[in-house]
Amino acid sequence: MIHFDWAWSFLALPLPYLAYLLIPPAPRQNEAPLQVPFMQDFESYSTDKVQRSGKLILLLALLAWALLVFAAARPQWLGDPVELPVSGRDLMLAVDLSGSMEVEDFQLNGRLVDRLSATKAVASEFIQRRNGDRLGLILFGKKAYLQSPLTFDRQTVSTLLNESVIGLAGKETAIGDAIGLAVKRLEKEAVNSRVLILLTDGANTAGEVEPLKAAELAKQYQLKIYTIGIGADEMIVRSIFGSRRVNPSADLDEKTLSAIASETGGKYFRARNTEQLNQIYQLLDELEPVDKETQSFRPTTALFYWPLSFSLLLAALIVTLRIASRGRI
Repeated sequence: MIHFDWAWSFLALPLPYLAYLLIPPAPRQNEAPLQVPFMQDFESYSTDKVQRSGKLILLLALLAWALLVFAAARPQWLGDPVELPVSGRDLMLAVDLSGSMEVEDFQLNGRLVDRLSATKAVASEFIQRRNGDRLGLILFGKKAYLQSPLTFDRQTVSTLLNESVIGLAGKETAIGDAIGLAVKRLEKEAVNSRVLILLTDGANTAGEVEPLKAAELAKQYQLKIYTIGIGADEMIVRSIFGSRRVNPSADLDEKTLSAIASETGGKYFRARNTEQLNQIYQLLDELEPVDKETQSFRPTTALFYWPLSFSLLLAALIVTLRIASRGRI
């Protein structure tokens, strides 16, 4: 259907007629007559031509004015209503960028990769599946930084995650600060939809807030935290003295991560390889959504340029006719 955004513009339609009634006509200039033998026939011919040309020009001018007013009313074509999928979840992702994330104990497509690369690959797919949720991104190391506020733009969040690099926020790990920042960013959102997914491979070694204190604060603001401990249990390290097996996740503080999740009503997950990490994110897909009122919008297409274009064409035609009529006279 057609909708006029500025329908009040149609009040300007009678302006030319009001101007005709209220403004006195311009005085005619007296010109010296041209004396020719057949002056009477010439005047009759000229008068008929001028009258016909004047009526046509007046008609075109009124039509051009009507089209101009039509364009000023901003006509728009309204499409059918489109419902927006809104599940009501506000998910904040907190990803560890500390130095230990560069340990290559994960496999991706048949080759060894560091922990952050595996996280990017799995989390990016998780982000793309979050249709209807608002997502935010926190990156933390020695400090915690808000990389993206809550947004429906999943592509931007995925891009910002993939552009992150190890050590960007420092080499240490500030888990408590990351939780505190999430609380600050989510405290004004709907109570039953606040969720933080925190991924780390170590223990809290920096920051001003202790993780368990931050968890207590998160509980007060009803922020549910799902924690993910990432890192293999063992890997082979080769040196000039031979090969030996080590535990690359010896610094992972699973006790604290589990306590954080338990305190806030979430859950702790352990990801020792890419497959387990992917399974964890698939489980997170099953988070219960919060029902909200359905939102919808109607796509609009502007149409004002059509009447405006025709009005300008008519104006050009009027000028051409006036020039032509004066040339014949």
